[in-house]
Amino acid sequence: MAGNATTTFRNAALLSLAAVTPDRVTTSAELDGRLRPVLERLRLPTGLLERIAGVHERRNWAQGQSFDAATIEAGAKALAEAGVDRGRIGLIVNTSVTRPHLEPSVAVRMHHGLGLPSSAVNFDIANACLGFVNGMSLAAQLIDAGQIEYALVVDGEDADEVQHNTVARLSREGTTRADFMREFPTLTLGSGAAAAVLGPADAHPSGHRLLGGVTRAATQFNELCVGGVNGMYTDAKALLRGGMQLVMAAWEEAREHFEWSHMDRYVMHQVSDVHTDAIIKAAKLDRARVPLTYPRFGNVGPASIPITLAHEASSLTPGDRVLLMGVGSGINTAMLELAW
Repeated sequence: MAGNATTTFRNAALLSLAAVTPDRVTTSAELDGRLRPVLERLRLPTGLLERIAGVHERRNWAQGQSFDAATIEAGAKALAEAGVDRGRIGLIVNTSVTRPHLEPSVAVRMHHGLGLPSSAVNFDIANACLGFVNGMSLAAQLIDAGQIEYALVVDGEDADEVQHNTVARLSREGTTRADFMREFPTLTLGSGAAAAVLGPADAHPSGHRLLGGVTRAATQFNELCVGGVNGMYTDAKALLRGGMQLVMAAWEEAREHFEWSHMDRYVMHQVSDVHTDAIIKAAKLDRARVPLTYPRFGNVGPASIPITLAHEASSLTPGDRVLLMGVGSGINTAMLELAW
């Protein structure tokens, strides 16, 4: 059945947002250097990551850093900025793709590390690169329903292992051009962490209200991008084609409930030049209102949107309209409007 799932919020606001990015920088030129023998054998040029994807560098955790410690740090910063006592947090939801084990949830480590009360519900939401937006929407619904007072949404990503494994695998004898291009998107990934505190808007007039949004699924495309710690395998052309069909179907139907043609900022999931240019062109967006972080940070999975919003926050003023836009493997799309 075709159609959007549409949600509106009555009394939920984003109170704070914090991002933590790693100290170690890995340039695309460095990855080219590691892959030079296979690039030469396949007669592929260097510089593809910069020219095709627009990713010049990405961040990786330095010695002594880790995604979970950084996520806890981001959560503590967000709590301090919001001025909310951690004893009043009723929910912490972790939205990361990165997970060192299948159980227990990553959320329990964050709950413990942040010293949250035993009454704070804690669990993971896994939905590829849409997890953080989904987590914000769920938290807002629970706040509206009066089930919780405050919520903490967190995400931490570590791309080191998957990129190391990918470079090693692509460097083997027998790798074909098709193999290389199928794993090319893995080389755009980066590491980072983010956290957001949400609470009741009527108690925080200076908060940034969540107004509403839409989600839409096209799960017939569930095999186009499949990833794990060993690697991520993508049919990039089919994924772009299916993703654009889904995004534009959701965008057009959303006009029945929202007017998003003239937002002050469009904060998109950060993938590449190709994906960003396609959405800007199809939706007729003002390119100057679409901030980019993937050239410096790469694709940081679900943390991409909150990291980008955190970097934009200082340039936003009260009353600005912000649209969060994402596409996640599977394929799903989500759009969420904030009144800054």
